[in-house]
Amino acid sequence: MAAGRSIITATGSYIPPLRIPNQRFLENTFFDPRGGRLEKSNSEIIRKLHEITGIEERRYAPPDLCASDMAAAAAEAALEGRDRESLDYIIVAHNFGDVKNGNLRCDTVPTLASRVKHRLGIRNPYTVAFDLPFGCPGWLQGMITADGFIRAGMARRILVIGAETLGRIADPHDVDSMIYSDGAGATLLEARAGEAGIVSHLARTDAVDHAYLLHMGASYNPEKNGGELYIKMNGHEIYKYAVKTVPLVVKQNLESSGIDLQEVKKILVHQANEKLDAAIIRRLFDLYRVREVPEDIMPMIISWTGNSSVATLPTLLDLILRGRLDGHRLHSGDIVVFASVGAGMNVNSMIYRMP
Repeated sequence: MAAGRSIITATGSYIPPLRIPNQRFLENTFFDPRGGRLEKSNSEIIRKLHEITGIEERRYAPPDLCASDMAAAAAEAALEGRDRESLDYIIVAHNFGDVKNGNLRCDTVPTLASRVKHRLGIRNPYTVAFDLPFGCPGWLQGMITADGFIRAGMARRILVIGAETLGRIADPHDVDSMIYSDGAGATLLEARAGEAGIVSHLARTDAVDHAYLLHMGASYNPEKNGGELYIKMNGHEIYKYAVKTVPLVVKQNLESSGIDLQEVKKILVHQANEKLDAAIIRRLFDLYRVREVPEDIMPMIISWTGNSSVATLPTLLDLILRGRLDGHRLHSGDIVVFASVGAGMNVNSMIYRMP
């Protein structure tokens, strides 16, 4: 099988229809990590969260859908009119498997990728389906993995999906629960000759000192003692780590590719926190001693989608390529940088030239 450059030939996404505005959290009872009631009013807490994250609303999956259902929906959108039986791999990035509404148990058997293949009705036994847990950078790491298969001549068509229901494993008594959301995005990669496609990528894991900045833990509500585990994070330390590390990885990735920052048309950053993403971009430009950051270089959708982990980047890309994100278009030859950071702590970057 001849190798080629990995080209994104189709995208799809599933953005849940349930809109959850910030006002929905006015009645929540919030505690600190030690179990003490927060003194600030909920309206003040919500206002501060909006100030930092930019989130006005987030999306939750309908009660009857899980991550694999949304993954299949995003895959259907990406594969519309295309031969799905010729797929070599289906890679599904997630962190918690299928979490049913009202049930905190994570279901990962069979894999979400096998569930998606089943839902798509693919009978080809050599369409290999597997999952990839890598924190929020999971979809991007799936793209990196797929590119490796294609460059090695081991595959020609690979479907990479990111799907998550973070809203279901968020502690309602933790302020950070207001950040999380649900969704799915899919990308079809195909081998093509030419200069367009994935140019290069880079990833790193800093586990000695930072592995548990994101982890699972008990509810902050001291009266909840059922043994349930919720997603927890040290937001302050994650912010410092991300602002220091992500720009360095992106710069190293650009330099190894021989591409200058001034050639970059768009930087698609994992939609984790608007203030954090802006600081990452500012730091990247500082590393290049460039004062002005182009206003349109960093598309953002977090204000209305929230942070859906592995789904944020493929959803953002799908909206841009379908012309559904005002003010953001991509044209042939444009250089796009993808970057993400998340649990592990993992960071990755990918440079892509539009066909």
